[in-house]
Amino acid sequence: MAQRGRFLTGSTMGHVVRMTLTGATGITFVFLVDLANLFWLSQVGDPKLVAAIGYAFAVQFFSVSTGIGLMIAATVMVSTRIGKGQRERARREATTSMILTVAFQALVAALIVAFRYPLLDLVGAEGETRDLAARYLAMTVPSLIIMAVGLVGSAVLRAEGDGKRAMFVTLTSGTISMGVDPFLILYLGWGLDGAAIALILSRFILAGMALRFAIGTHNLLAIPRWRTFKRVLRPYFLIAFPAMLTQISTPFGNYLLTGVIAGFGDDAVGAWAVVSRLTVVAFGGIFSLSGAIGGIYGQNFGAKQYDRLRDTFRDSLIFCASYTIVAWLLLSLSANWMIATFGLSEEGAAVYRAFAYVGSAAFVLVGALFVSNATFNSLGKPMRSTLSNWTRDGLLMLPAAMLGAAWFAAPGVVYAQALAGGLAGALAALWSWHFLKGIGREA
Repeated sequence: MAQRGRFLTGSTMGHVVRMTLTGATGITFVFLVDLANLFWLSQVGDPKLVAAIGYAFAVQFFSVSTGIGLMIAATVMVSTRIGKGQRERARREATTSMILTVAFQALVAALIVAFRYPLLDLVGAEGETRDLAARYLAMTVPSLIIMAVGLVGSAVLRAEGDGKRAMFVTLTSGTISMGVDPFLILYLGWGLDGAAIALILSRFILAGMALRFAIGTHNLLAIPRWRTFKRVLRPYFLIAFPAMLTQISTPFGNYLLTGVIAGFGDDAVGAWAVVSRLTVVAFGGIFSLSGAIGGIYGQNFGAKQYDRLRDTFRDSLIFCASYTIVAWLLLSLSANWMIATFGLSEEGAAVYRAFAYVGSAAFVLVGALFVSNATFNSLGKPMRSTLSNWTRDGLLMLPAAMLGAAWFAAPGVVYAQALAGGLAGALAALWSWHFLKGIGREA
């Protein structure tokens, strides 16, 4: 008898909360480690190091986002097979997805390393800061190949419904990185190189732990046959390419915003680097939401339980709004403390306050965009996610940022990000709800 998926019964809100919080714990901790990395670099006393990380992040964000897009494709395919009771196919397609993801990320890494200087020029990096950022990229970007293994391994765990072990994967890698960061950066005096080495180490551990659970615990990876590649290649990339286009819209928007804020100097860029890191720390639950509910959607869609798709969408929006309110309150109350902790200048403090008081509140609607992306990606309409995200990042973001910077200086860039994200999120939520109402009711 085929093993049924665990998302096919029980409260959809319970599944949403459980999968999102375990995902949030993992992703938040990873980015908390990244924020701690930034903190230790700030203790060196050279603002160029913090600014260099900000510029490098604007470039590297693209590569990580392509990996997440490929991970989404793996989650959708494997969870749908599990929902249909086709576990052996799920195993072979999981391994095939991992091989394809590693190959694609190797190409992305090679291109970024080869063109890192022109990419940094476009985002506004100059002089020594540019050279430091280029060195950091040259050291860290090749490890994307290892990270790809960890991402797909975690996707397989989420497709199975094992959010707990997927969380443990990221917690383990993050904990080790957290421990070695201050040792490498400050004690050994390696500075930016120490931060790079710690990141590479964490990605190796991420991959090792993900494989340990995907193979040893769930036996969800199997050696694929050639016919598996032929069968999977087209449907995989039909999901993966739109998902990647959707994911890279966010770093594209961040890239544009970094370029605008660079006009206000290294202090503003340094604050923007802190804001970028803290955004993913504070809103880890929102960022993990789309990946977390992908497995819920996939299993129920495979089992043709369409009412549970609509319930999942509704519960995800409720969770998103509740999470944002709590995060906004915490960020607002801690704003002055964070400014002092990172030693931000007056210019940088203004950027940070704009985020804490205004930008963070917009995640009530920005989160709806993440939920809508998961809905479209998981239910066979990935190009709609692409269109929604690029409406925000390709159409609205730059004009809003230029106007915001003209009216409010550097903080105006944060206001622009909030406005563009909120508007796109509201429109995407309406579109996805209309789509969900029609599923299963065509006859």
